[in-house]
Amino acid sequence: MTSAPSINSLAHEGWSWPPTYDDSYRPQGTDKYWFRERETMPEAQRDGLILARIQDVMAYAWEHAPFYRRKWDEAGIHPSGIRTLEDFERVPTVTKQELRASQAAHEPFGDYACIPDSEVKHIHGTSGTTGRPTCFGINARDWTSIANAQARVMWAMGLRPSDTVFVGSLFSLYMGSWGALIGAERLGATVFPFGAGVAGQTARAVNWMRQMKPSAFYGTPSYALRVAEIAQGEGVDPRSLGLRTMFFSGEPGASIPAVRARLKELFGAAVYDSGSMAEVSPWMNLGESTESDGPLLWQDIVYTEVADPVTHSRVPYGREGTPIYTTLERTSQPMIRLVSQDVTTWESGPSPCGRTYPRLPRGIYGRLDDQIVVRGENIYPSAIDDVLTATPGYGGEHRVIVSRTDTMDILTVSVESAPDVSTLEVPAWLSTVADRLRTVLGVAVSTVHAAPGSLERTDLKARRVIDDRQLFREISEGRSSVDS
Repeated sequence: MTSAPSINSLAHEGWSWPPTYDDSYRPQGTDKYWFRERETMPEAQRDGLILARIQDVMAYAWEHAPFYRRKWDEAGIHPSGIRTLEDFERVPTVTKQELRASQAAHEPFGDYACIPDSEVKHIHGTSGTTGRPTCFGINARDWTSIANAQARVMWAMGLRPSDTVFVGSLFSLYMGSWGALIGAERLGATVFPFGAGVAGQTARAVNWMRQMKPSAFYGTPSYALRVAEIAQGEGVDPRSLGLRTMFFSGEPGASIPAVRARLKELFGAAVYDSGSMAEVSPWMNLGESTESDGPLLWQDIVYTEVADPVTHSRVPYGREGTPIYTTLERTSQPMIRLVSQDVTTWESGPSPCGRTYPRLPRGIYGRLDDQIVVRGENIYPSAIDDVLTATPGYGGEHRVIVSRTDTMDILTVSVESAPDVSTLEVPAWLSTVADRLRTVLGVAVSTVHAAPGSLERTDLKARRVIDDRQLFREISEGRSSVDS
């Protein structure tokens, strides 16, 4: 009888703590697996290894992060008491609000950081749409681990060193673009970091893609649809761009049947969904393979519990819940039971590709909170409230309308002016409001004037957001068809 593999026996596959990877390693091009043993072992064996790694990570965080030690002390939890994955469900969860509070009290990286500031080599973060951005301080070891993990998932999507990957998303603090870039580099592919977000850039993207013929594309589904729209407007068939593989993150879409089918139809390429949270990068820990039915949960990279949103205990396979993430390869800012607030349904493995990870047949299809996503940017209504309230001339009420024109998300704010803003001053005032919103939110905003007192008030909690996108109608329709 063959014994179950130990962590030490898998060191050649990077399964060590702290993680150490052989940067010279790459599978043969004909091998469908990057790390065959880690990806195909029976789930029960992997769970045993995951438990051992969780114990390592918790002991490490207990020693180096006052945030976790304080939180666990208050709950009567010690890393030595976690002997099963069921025990691990008793560990208190972490919220984004707690991370922001920690960073406000312990600038810049929070007291959940496990390394000195001097070891931080990459700084990324959120856009700050909740009022205060969250800062990611990443050391060199973690950057390497992220690159290796992203490469593994891209390999499962069929990407190989012979590919050229066109990165069509913002190169800013956003981890999506950088994760795609370093993963493709580690895989050995050619990287085309084109970017996005500048006026006229989409037309230039079409021209460059016609010239360079990249075989793979990374971005948001919305942007890919916009690329197709611009190409067709110039008389270019998107299929002639030569894309073979398209992989996405940043917003729902690639797992939505209608959007997925549209992308395949337009480009004639294979379409893959991926992406969890920037805080738990490598964010491709949720990522498809060439044969999977929805994103796989790469549990040996980031341990994911699909859990009841109230009790935070795992729900059975086939049930809906919210993902809770624990990073297993991060040493700088480890995330231990971070609540995502996303909504999904999980199923057990194996996948037809032979990987034994659980999977999300419908991807991530909703949110538990009121966050809205516009062109890949996470936006909270409270951030809009804050900007408007601080703007001189604000009349006290507004509405946020999220709609779609052809293939692009449109964010419009109908805003009342105060009575002392004259008719002649309204155009300049609306321009000021739009500029302030764009600065905070990171996306362009259309502003529409509403006369003072014209918008309905309520004594109850204000419901100011109207989300009228076809994208979300598809989500709702898909959900109804499953439940019925």
